[in-house]
Amino acid sequence: MRIQFLGGTGTVTGSKYLLEHAGRRLLVDCGLFQGLKQLRLRNWEPFAVKAGDIDAILLTHAHIDHSGFVPRLVKLGFKGPVYCTDATRELCKLMLLDSGRLQEEEADFANRHGHSKHKPALPLYTEQDARDALARFETVPFEKEHALWRDWSWRLTRAGHILGAASVRVAWTGGSILFSGDLGRSDDLLMRPPQAAQSADYVVVESTYGDRLHRDVDTLAALAEILNRTAARGGVVVIPSFAVGRAQTLLHCIHLLKQARRIPDMPVYLNSPMAADVTRIYRLHLDEHRLSADECAAMSREATIVNSMEESKRLNALTFPSIIVSASGMATGGRVLHHIKAYASNARNTILFAGFQAVGTRGATLVGGAREVKIHGEYVPVRAEVANLDTLSAHADRAQLLHWLTALSAPRRVFVTHGEPVAADALRLAIEERHGWPVTVPDYLEACEL
Repeated sequence: MRIQFLGGTGTVTGSKYLLEHAGRRLLVDCGLFQGLKQLRLRNWEPFAVKAGDIDAILLTHAHIDHSGFVPRLVKLGFKGPVYCTDATRELCKLMLLDSGRLQEEEADFANRHGHSKHKPALPLYTEQDARDALARFETVPFEKEHALWRDWSWRLTRAGHILGAASVRVAWTGGSILFSGDLGRSDDLLMRPPQAAQSADYVVVESTYGDRLHRDVDTLAALAEILNRTAARGGVVVIPSFAVGRAQTLLHCIHLLKQARRIPDMPVYLNSPMAADVTRIYRLHLDEHRLSADECAAMSREATIVNSMEESKRLNALTFPSIIVSASGMATGGRVLHHIKAYASNARNTILFAGFQAVGTRGATLVGGAREVKIHGEYVPVRAEVANLDTLSAHADRAQLLHWLTALSAPRRVFVTHGEPVAADALRLAIEERHGWPVTVPDYLEACEL
């Protein structure tokens, strides 16, 4: 078996792992690169192998940094099946179409306003490309050994990160490799904890929070404090949020705070039709999260859903304390950019991030204390309060990652991926010190014989 790391190295985005054995090729995850320009440009580079030579794709979960390159690969000639869990397919139906639509909108906006160096600016793929890709999706259940080819099989276990998120153990004659996927937290407000790791000869583990521990903070109290002080100033809270997972956690928290009268009855606007659809999907997968059907319904009722562009534009003129939850979570694109442009320059307002911000994203720039941020080709002054409620992160921290690994018999090697360089190396060192296992932090495009 040969593995090549086509993404998720030196960054938390672009996860792609190519397995080659006995004349077959399997791509585990197929994510978009995001953040720094030099990373985003990789999405446009010639792919490492011919797309038509890949036999199948297996997705760990639906987040765009793990699934968002599938339409591009299909456009390049991939003709095989895309395997995933049922919830992942349901979420990808929303996320990939939305991704294609946003890329078309952003290319059109760039062309109309002339702020792109490319003439014309083109989308990486379109909404129709995403629709074509979705026709290739096939679902596989958790906890069942799935035989694909004569020498290959895999088994999915729950990773607890978002709905449908899985860890994947791939086995072949003579060996096995376990991919953690993105691991959730044992103390997540919505999701159930990840299942114990399955022993394997080799392990690929994420390291998003490999260099830190989640703060021991009362998340509801911290959120209430931010909302209350913004309301006291008469301001608007803009929350860039991932449509899958984070938006639902935020709505649930806001509902609990209002129910307990810990915050004013501020109007909440969910300016992400996709997030509204995702919230409904939670009711179909009660076994994967902690909420009851009634709590899902209450979460759904908490916000006014904003659908049209006209309604979205009207949100930029609010004059009373309000909460706007809108994608994307790292402010890399989407409707939230227009809200940041509208509210960042006024000190009454707050831009509240709710989790990890990758290097090179606008979210990281703002959390880092920038006095201005570039949006749609122009610099916007930042006078609003900028806060990051990182306790809402859906990723396991270093202690939780190490705890997940303790279930393993000693693997031949651990590969640490899906982390910024400092985080990945910190987890490498921690694994070596605790377990004494051989650990590698692979480079982009590095290959290894297993």
